[in-house]
Amino acid sequence: MTDGVPAADAGVEPAADAGVAPAADAGVAPAADAGVTPMADAPVAPMADAGVAPAGRFRIYLGMAAGVGKTCAMLDEGLRRARRGTDVVVGFVETHGRPLTAERLEGLEVVPRLRVTYRGSAFDEMDLDAVLARHPQVALVDELAHTNVPGSGRHAKRYEDVLELLDAGVSVVTTVNVQHIESLADEVARITGASVRERVPDWVVRRADQIELVDSSPGQLRRRMLHGNIYPPSKVSDALDGFFRTPNLVALREMALRFVADETDQELLASPPAAASGAPLDTAERILVAVSGAPGGEAVLHRAARLATRSKADLHVLHITGVDDASVSAPKSLPALRQLADDVGAVWVELVADDSARAIVNYASEHHITQIVLGSTSRSRWHELTRGSTVRRILRFAAEANVDVHVIGRRSRVEPAQETR
Repeated sequence: MTDGVPAADAGVEPAADAGVAPAADAGVAPAADAGVTPMADAPVAPMADAGVAPAGRFRIYLGMAAGVGKTCAMLDEGLRRARRGTDVVVGFVETHGRPLTAERLEGLEVVPRLRVTYRGSAFDEMDLDAVLARHPQVALVDELAHTNVPGSGRHAKRYEDVLELLDAGVSVVTTVNVQHIESLADEVARITGASVRERVPDWVVRRADQIELVDSSPGQLRRRMLHGNIYPPSKVSDALDGFFRTPNLVALREMALRFVADETDQELLASPPAAASGAPLDTAERILVAVSGAPGGEAVLHRAARLATRSKADLHVLHITGVDDASVSAPKSLPALRQLADDVGAVWVELVADDSARAIVNYASEHHITQIVLGSTSRSRWHELTRGSTVRRILRFAAEANVDVHVIGRRSRVEPAQETR
């Protein structure tokens, strides 16, 4: 390890191979450590009567952090499909200088990248038009959350490129880390202290036909880092002491597991087991989050989105304007909140009402809402005594309507200080 920090001080669990130099370890790819299932070299004949559904047109390999093996898993799938006769090309794969990843590109057709000059530097991006012109059956496109270099094409984000490929009839296999999912990004920033600027709207991820989790224990991932299999040696020490600390990885792993578990539950609700087809599997939860222009609204909305995801609930976002304020300009933060609501797949609603507390609960009753999410108030005790507490009135009205209420602390947004990919 660099900077003279011994492995024990870095907090890495002792391993039998801890004394192996990165160069020697890089050439060894045990199946358990690669994070992917070894491929069979022999082609497998398709079984028409096996009753197995074909692979979906949009498949995502999801991981908790860089280095778990998402790209390797994607390339292995591409090789398996190609050996079975499927027309597969690599639209874009980023090896990050990892030999094990680069080896898996052998045997796959790679569409040449588009070289772009931006602010005096040269960058390689996916050539979307070239992939569309080639029109394969399957395109492998790495790093779904990537932001395209300005001037490299008609889309700002790679997920927009992927959506165009799907619309053109090209199946796509891609990768993404859990911290890049919009509804989870702020919570990741709060836990790790690292801002995540590159984000993918939840609805894009949920559009996938299949989401495959590529998992790794925190200890295993840190050992890969120590052996130089993820970052260059010069970055290992800072990574192990920063984003890749064990508590951070444990939290990220839980987020990834929960996200995939939620998707699995959705599939179960859509196709219940035959023996239980008549059982009421759907919980019919509906969540309403009330937002205003007050600071911290994004954190409250993100929290409500996570609650909705975990309970398989519809999410409604309600903004109320007072009758006397109807002609006043809306808060500057409102467009951003509305965009965020769209990104997390929520229904945006605006109402005009004199009594906001009563209006919130009335809306909840009319739309069969089961849970209301509110941000905690920052008003003074004097204000509450003289004008009353909106939150307390909502609690009282909601109790009468048999609706649960969650009051969320308003956390300040983590300012960009360090970017992760």
